Amino acid sequence: MLTILCLASYKKGDEFLRECKRQGCRVILVTLETLANRDWPREAVDEFFYMPSLTQRDDLIHGISYLAREKKLDRIVPLDDYDVETAALLREHLRIPGMGETTARYFRDKLAMRVKARSDGIRVPDFVPVLHYDTIRQFLAGTPGPWLLKPRSEAAAIGIKRVRRAADLWPLLDQLGDRQSYFVLEQFVEGDIFHVDCVVAEKAVVFAQPHRYGHPPMQVAHEGGVFTTRSLPPDAPETRGLLHINSRIIAALGLVRGVSHTEFIRGHADGEFYFLETAARVGGAHIAELVEAATGINLWAEWARVEIAGEGGGYRLPPRRQDSAGIIISLARQEKPDTSAYGDPEIVWRLEKNNHAGLLVVSKDAARLDRLMADYARRFQQDFYATAPLPDKPLA
Repeated sequence: MLTILCLASYKKGDEFLRECKRQGCRVILVTLETLANRDWPREAVDEFFYMPSLTQRDDLIHGISYLAREKKLDRIVPLDDYDVETAALLREHLRIPGMGETTARYFRDKLAMRVKARSDGIRVPDFVPVLHYDTIRQFLAGTPGPWLLKPRSEAAAIGIKRVRRAADLWPLLDQLGDRQSYFVLEQFVEGDIFHVDCVVAEKAVVFAQPHRYGHPPMQVAHEGGVFTTRSLPPDAPETRGLLHINSRIIAALGLVRGVSHTEFIRGHADGEFYFLETAARVGGAHIAELVEAATGINLWAEWARVEIAGEGGGYRLPPRRQDSAGIIISLARQEKPDTSAYGDPEIVWRLEKNNHAGLLVVSKDAARLDRLMADYARRFQQDFYATAPLPDKPLA
């Protein structure tokens, strides 16, 4: 029986935990004290351990090492993006198989992933580390603006600042003080944003589903709007190029097994795909539900099966479908928004979360899906849409 220790700084990964239990594993969940009373799938977890923080390295190493005196740990898995480097640290310390600290940096550090991608010949928007000031000045002089000042290790659009004039950058850096080196400066490329969500087993991409966002997530996060994304059918003009560049990224960054959520932009100026960023995790914003609706593949469950199969290479992907699916989510003015007026039979899921409205739509007809998504985006703007400041961290 394998013992799988999961780290969770946020409440997520229920289906991962359930699949581990279905596969006969012993499941240990290490999470925060503040999440102790959340609705975890307790039937799938053999033991819970609660800590005040999962970011204090020494405390965590001491605590997990103490636990390892009585329990043989076979896998350590991070359920959230913020736990990826922590899990790698623990694997290195305890010599447990899986992604180590160097590879983990490629899936967390926006500078590290860009440097590695560019060195392997993959297009990325022009960038410069926020380190040597003369190099930054040369970058600003030689690279047309605007630019984006991005935290190297945050998730989603959190902490990103748009810089419209070169003179505007320096006050921002002064505000950052000693934190400047934790940022990267990147040229803003106008274009359409896509994401590919995939499963990797022993360095091979065994499943990949490309999607196209409605509006860029950064625009929705910073300027407001309704979030939408939809799966791309196999014959969509972008599909082949996205699958190709995604496979190149996975190989370049060295993901051996697990899942990834990777974003690309197709520049309006040249029509080329550029790598934006990646993460060794399941995508947020209910993308797992979107993928499962379109393909029948549950990313959380397949991640669990990949981890359990391990280096033995016994993982096999179950059969997949090729339907079209889209998801729409908006912050809502109402505490409990009523979506009952949306009654099309293609709706297969409704978001139940205070001050949020959301629908998941599935159709075998890609054109029908496009019409529904466009109609719902317009109606959501009228019926529910609200805006709020972007939080400093994802909400638990």
